[in-house]
Amino acid sequence: MSDLVIYFSRSGENYFGGELKNIEKGNTEVIAEYIQEFTSADLFKVEPAVEYPADYMECIDVAKKEQQKDARPELKQSLDDISSYDTVYIGFPNWWGTLPMPMFTQLEKLDFNGKTVKPFVTHEGSGFGSSQKDLKKLCQGADIKNGLSIPGASVYDVKDTVKAWIDE
Repeated sequence: MSDLVIYFSRSGENYFGGELKNIEKGNTEVIAEYIQEFTSADLFKVEPAVEYPADYMECIDVAKKEQQKDARPELKQSLDDISSYDTVYIGFPNWWGTLPMPMFTQLEKLDFNGKTVKPFVTHEGSGFGSSQKDLKKLCQGADIKNGLSIPGASVYDVKDTVKAWIDE
C-alpha cells in the first residue's frame, strides 16, 4: 500500500503575497511535490475540462458562480479507484471559503472508507475556511487528520514544515 496526493492547483495570474503575479507553478502544486518527495506518493492533479480564465479576477468570478450553483465541473480525467492507497493527501487553494468545485467533482467519486486523509490548503489569509466540514462529507469513512494551512506566498519557504506535518 502507498500514498496518494490528490490536488487542485492553478498557475498563471494569481493573488500572491498581496498582489497579482504570474506564477509558473500553482502554490498547491509546490506543496504536493514536497509531499511526493518525502513520501514517494503518487500525484493526481484535478483539472477541469474547461480551464478557468487566465485573468485572476475573471477566474474568481467563475469560481464564485460555480460555488453558488453547487456546480460539479467536468474533469479532463477522473481518478476512479483509491483502493491501493492507505493515506490520501488532499490539497487545494481556498476558493471562496472552501475547495474549488472540481475537487468536489473528483472526491465524490471515491470510496474513502478505511483511508487516512491528510488535507492541506494554500491561501492568502483565510486558512481552511469551511473546507474541513466539507471534507468530512466528501471523505466519509476516512480518518481525517489535522490539516496543514499554508499562505501561498510562503510555499517556497515551508519545506521543513511540510516534512514535520507528514511525520506527525
